[in-house]
Amino acid sequence: MHALKKNRPLRRIVLASAATVSGMVLLLSLKPHSTPAVGLAVPAPSGSSSTGTSGGAVTGTKTVTGDTVQTRWGPVQVRITVKNGKLTEVTAVSYPTDNPRDQEINSFALPRLRSEALQAQSANIDTVSGATYTSDGYRQSLQSALDSARG
Repeated sequence: MHALKKNRPLRRIVLASAATVSGMVLLLSLKPHSTPAVGLAVPAPSGSSSTGTSGGAVTGTKTVTGDTVQTRWGPVQVRITVKNGKLTEVTAVSYPTDNPRDQEINSFALPRLRSEALQAQSANIDTVSGATYTSDGYRQSLQSALDSARG
């Protein structure tokens, strides 16, 4: 008689449980798809203190508004200030605020995104958990602003 017939239901349960656990372990060990890294847009300040541009570095103070990025929950747009080639301010100009949940998520996410952008001095920042769409839109708008400030 076959080993998995009705006379041994416990063995069947154990094997089914082991297969389920093995499948879950394999699924959880998969790495999620990550977005490509966004390159550094504002060059490091050079050692010279000339007025004007040398080697593509931004001198003086420049305020630039990035592109408006349409996300699943609404548009996201940032404005940056670059002083002598250094990112000194990032402000979210527009972001989803249609409902209380949007407001709650963005009141949590936007300060973290701003802090990371200022620390990284680029758009190469981490996604805020629970605010994936806002984070992606923020990164894209920030990169476009950095590109405009540099050009």
